[in-house]
Amino acid sequence: MARYFDVHPQNPQRRSLAQVVDLLREDGLIAYPTDSCFALGCRLGNQEGMERIRAIRKLDHRHHFTLVCQDFAQLGQFVHVDNTVFRAIKATTPGPYTFILPATKEVPRRLMHAKKKTVGVRIPEHVVTQALLAELGEPILSSTLLLPDSGEPLTQGWEIKEELDHQLDAVLDSGDCGVEPTTVVDFSSGEAEIVRYGAGDATRFE
Repeated sequence: MARYFDVHPQNPQRRSLAQVVDLLREDGLIAYPTDSCFALGCRLGNQEGMERIRAIRKLDHRHHFTLVCQDFAQLGQFVHVDNTVFRAIKATTPGPYTFILPATKEVPRRLMHAKKKTVGVRIPEHVVTQALLAELGEPILSSTLLLPDSGEPLTQGWEIKEELDHQLDAVLDSGDCGVEPTTVVDFSSGEAEIVRYGAGDATRFE
């Protein structure tokens, strides 16, 4: 049964965040809010957590997971970013964008695109997500909480708790968050290619 943490959207209670982080460090799987929509998340090294996300969403092994990072310094540990791409990403972060970039050796091979050796990364603009990342001190391996055969992501914490109670270890809720997935931009070739139009303004990458 998933534990339910209802935190303040602007001043999330640190005690609650610490308890969620403890669950993550114990290889738990959580649902948490972001600036685009709710996400499923676990620690980077939690292979079982990855498989649980795949099972919940009925994903195959070609699915690109995203590393949700606190800031640019953290993001830079996991992807290679040249100066031109750096400026483009810096201008739009934090925000509802996912960027596909060449992965560094810090990224486990199983998370990379098999041929391109890339990984998705993002820096969200959401108070609670940022506080959670600060408490954890490392990225959260994540995937949008979009259930199979559902056209839209779940948007209410209580609804997620009800639907996935026995498949999650915790639900972190702070009220309304975004309802549209991120805009995904592939920079792996050095040029911007929009893979998915979503919550972020894509015109700056066109």
